[in-house]
Amino acid sequence: MRTGRLIGAGRTADVYEAGAGWVLRRDREGVGDAVAEGAVMEHVRAHGYPVPRVRPSAPEAEAPEADPRWDPRWDPRRDLLMERLSGPTMLRACLDGALTPRDAGDMLARLLRLLHEVPAHRSTDPGVRVLHLELHPDNVILTADGPRVIDWSNAEEGDPALDWATSAVILAQVAAVGGPMAEPAAVMLAALLASPSALTPDGLAEALRRRAANPTMSPREVAVLPSAGELVRSHLG
Repeated sequence: MRTGRLIGAGRTADVYEAGAGWVLRRDREGVGDAVAEGAVMEHVRAHGYPVPRVRPSAPEAEAPEADPRWDPRWDPRRDLLMERLSGPTMLRACLDGALTPRDAGDMLARLLRLLHEVPAHRSTDPGVRVLHLELHPDNVILTADGPRVIDWSNAEEGDPALDWATSAVILAQVAAVGGPMAEPAAVMLAALLASPSALTPDGLAEALRRRAANPTMSPREVAVLPSAGELVRSHLG
């Protein structure tokens, strides 16, 4: 069997069919680390966090005709084989009216709190946790069994304040850019930060610095970062 048709594309990766129940996420920029990403996903899943299952990169156990990893382009550093999920993204559900922006913000907050209950993968520092660092409505799939969090390519270990700040800044950027999603994004942001969170001024400053340095940001997205930062600060109390 070979990798199938393209079924999705993001800023830096493409997703292909890969046999019954599986997809292949391929980093088109060649700068990711699929091995490390898969290890983080399996770590948080082992602690009950809702993520897709990941298959190991070594294909020895299966015959070529049964394993999409025998695609001649297979590269374990940029290719991640994982469970295929059925359901809309949180963003799609909001656009279709199946989920309110307030409920979306509440759900993001719950997912962040749940993630930060998971012990670090490598660090022994009790204050260090696994951070997703791009938990936003397009990276949550609403399956029949509940939400599942995807795209762990930016995950690292550190202070949860940075994770909260990153999600907040992403929503604030959408609100600041304007357009049809501006108002829903502002409502999501308010709901995200309505209950106690780990957001701190230092975490916000670091999130803004990282977003400004992110090469996938458009000039407009970078330009609104000061406004986005002020919007997030307005919720710090």
